[in-house]
Amino acid sequence: MVFRISPEQQQLRDSALRFVRENASFERWQKTVVAGQEPARGTWRQMADLGWLGIVVGEEQGGLGGSPFDTMVLMEALGSGFVRDPYVGTCVLAPRLLEHAQSNAVKAVLAAIPEGHAIIALALGETDGGFGLADVSTRATRQDGSFRISGLKTYVPDGVDATHIVVPVRTSGALHERNGITLLLVDAGSPGMTTMAFRSVDHRPVAQIRFDDVRVADHRVLGAVDQGHDLLEFGVDHAIAAELAEALGAMDAAADLTLAYLKTREQFGALIGSFQALQHRMADIAMACEETRSLVYLATAGLSAGRHDRRRAISAAKARVGQCGLFVGHQCVQLHGGIGTSDEMAVSHYMRRLRMLDMRFGNADFHRSVFAAMARGAVS
Repeated sequence: MVFRISPEQQQLRDSALRFVRENASFERWQKTVVAGQEPARGTWRQMADLGWLGIVVGEEQGGLGGSPFDTMVLMEALGSGFVRDPYVGTCVLAPRLLEHAQSNAVKAVLAAIPEGHAIIALALGETDGGFGLADVSTRATRQDGSFRISGLKTYVPDGVDATHIVVPVRTSGALHERNGITLLLVDAGSPGMTTMAFRSVDHRPVAQIRFDDVRVADHRVLGAVDQGHDLLEFGVDHAIAAELAEALGAMDAAADLTLAYLKTREQFGALIGSFQALQHRMADIAMACEETRSLVYLATAGLSAGRHDRRRAISAAKARVGQCGLFVGHQCVQLHGGIGTSDEMAVSHYMRRLRMLDMRFGNADFHRSVFAAMARGAVS
C-alpha cells in the first residue's frame, strides 16, 4: 500500500516528534513514572495549546475536525516516546461517542476536550466479561427521570484522573446480548462511586470503579437507550486504529534502539552486529515493522467504510499487529540480553507497552476469532 502524507500532516509529525524529544524522553520517564512519582499535567496543557486535543472534535465544538489519518500520524509519533497522557481515551474514543448526544450538558463536555479541561475514560472491563463489547453485566434501572447504576468496572484506563466516565450499562437483556446496552456519561466522583487506583504493567494509571446506586440524569445518555452497542463499537474501532499507530511508533523506536546496540556492543572481540545470525533477526524485526505499517494504513482507511468492512479491517489489523508487536518487543529484548528486561533499559518499557496494546480492546487471538466468524457469516 502506498500512502503519502500531506504537507500539513508532515508538519504535525515533525512537531510531534520534537514534542516527544523534549517532553517524553526515556530519561524523564525514569525520573517520574518508574520512580513512582506522578508527572505533572504540563504536557497535556501543551497538547491543548498545539491543538492536538481537538483533532477529532468537530469545528462547531472548537476542534479541528481532522481525519483519522491526522490522528494516525500523531499517534505514530507519540508512540515513539513515553507519553503518559490519556490521549486516545479522551481525544479519539470519547468524541466519537459524545458527538451523538443531544443535550447541551454533554455537548459542553465535548467542547471542553480541545481546551484540555476534560479527561474522559471508558469503563469497559468487568469481572464476568471478556473482550466482547457486549460482555456487560453492570445494571442500570430507570427511575424518576434518571438511571441508577450498580456494578463493578474492574479495569478503567485513565479512570484515576478522569473528570468524566463513559459507562456501558445493561438496561435490558442478558450478558453477551448486543441489544440492551446503554452508554451513560457519569461525572467522576459522583455519590456512590468508589475508585481504587493501581498501575498496569506498563506503568499507566488504571482504576477499579464500583457503582452503588449512582444516579445519572436521562440527558446523559449517549446515543439511544438499549442501542448503545453499535455506537460503542464505532468509537472503539477508532481507538483501536489510533493505538495500532501508537504500536507502530513503539516498534520502530525499539528496533532503532536495538540496531544501535548491536553496532556498539562487543562480544568475543567483535561487534555483535557483525554476527550473521543477529543480522537475520534484525531483518525479521524490520519486516515485522513494515508489515505493521501497511496494516495500520489499511485499518485507518477502513474506518470510512461501512460497519462490516470496517470491522473486518480493524480486526484483521488488530490481530496481526498484536502478533508483530509482541514479536518485535521480545526480539529486541533478547538481542539486548538479560539487561534488556530491566527498568534501566528503554527497550523493556517498549515491550511492556506493546504487550498492553495487544491486550487493549481484545488481543490477537480474540480478533482473529472475530475476523474468522465474520468471514463465515457467524457475526452480523
